[in-house]
Amino acid sequence: MPSQLDQLKEVTIVVADTADFGLLAQFKPTDATTNPSLVLAGSQLPQYQQLVSDAIAFAKTNVANYAAFYPQADETERVLDLAMDKLTVSFGLEILKVVSGRVSTEVDAKLSFDKEKMISKARLLIQLYEEAGIQRDRVYVKIASTWEGIQAARELERENINCNLTLLFSFAQAVACAQAGVALISPFVGRILDWYKKAQPEKADSFSGAADPGVISVTNIYNYYKKYGYHTIVMGASFRNVSEILELAGCDKLTISPKLLEDLSKSEDKVEKKLDAQKPPVDVPEKLAELTQAEFLFMHNEDPMAVEKLAEGIRNFHKDTQKLEKAIREKL
Repeated sequence: MPSQLDQLKEVTIVVADTADFGLLAQFKPTDATTNPSLVLAGSQLPQYQQLVSDAIAFAKTNVANYAAFYPQADETERVLDLAMDKLTVSFGLEILKVVSGRVSTEVDAKLSFDKEKMISKARLLIQLYEEAGIQRDRVYVKIASTWEGIQAARELERENINCNLTLLFSFAQAVACAQAGVALISPFVGRILDWYKKAQPEKADSFSGAADPGVISVTNIYNYYKKYGYHTIVMGASFRNVSEILELAGCDKLTISPKLLEDLSKSEDKVEKKLDAQKPPVDVPEKLAELTQAEFLFMHNEDPMAVEKLAEGIRNFHKDTQKLEKAIREKL
């Protein structure tokens, strides 16, 4: 009997949620995703110190060539920022040596409310990839699912810069992303579960299987997209347990941590396809008209979980980016 991981790959594109290249080779996912926390962790491993050194050397030598992307006056800060961006891309380049599909590379979370700066940063990341010989059709640029992030992605998609809208927790975010024509969204299953367990501890034991709030959220988004013909890919992310993954078998893509990939690889229990684009349920909400900014913000604000987790996610990613900046600054 094939493993659950192999069975899952038959109905869903499996993506590895890691910046550890060795683990990618072990589990053979199609794609891989990273975020500031993963890049920070990866940059501290001894085997990847050369990537850090090379990024710093690149930035010192080439900062003048990228002056348009770094308008700040201080030379040290320009070198630091370019080293950070180059290191992020360097991890992506190493990942692409192992996976056959795409890598997701994240825009700095501190830009999450500045549309024009997110667009500029995305263009820079793609330029760095293309200068290294990687075409843009092998990269997703990850952007937080704020209103400004979604509108930045709308423009970037017109330039064939495909975007992965991350930190997605609300139905409003999902609808706005589909309307903007973004390539892919990453609804965060486990973080939704975390919030509900904390907010409703008396119900915590019931939040499992198909009743998991994160599973319910992704299922609703998936069915809405498929019923109304949206081409945006749904990629469930941030899983806390194997049960959440199995309840979403059949989703377009699932990005899974190495620990849960290992658990799936060790089990031969049957995997049942739960989501099917050819059979969306009949109880899908009516299709919403194009959301204005005010409508989006109000609809998103009606979901306290989504408001709290989006803000928390941006803060935490920024904290890890600052830690990486500090480590690189010390080496400059």
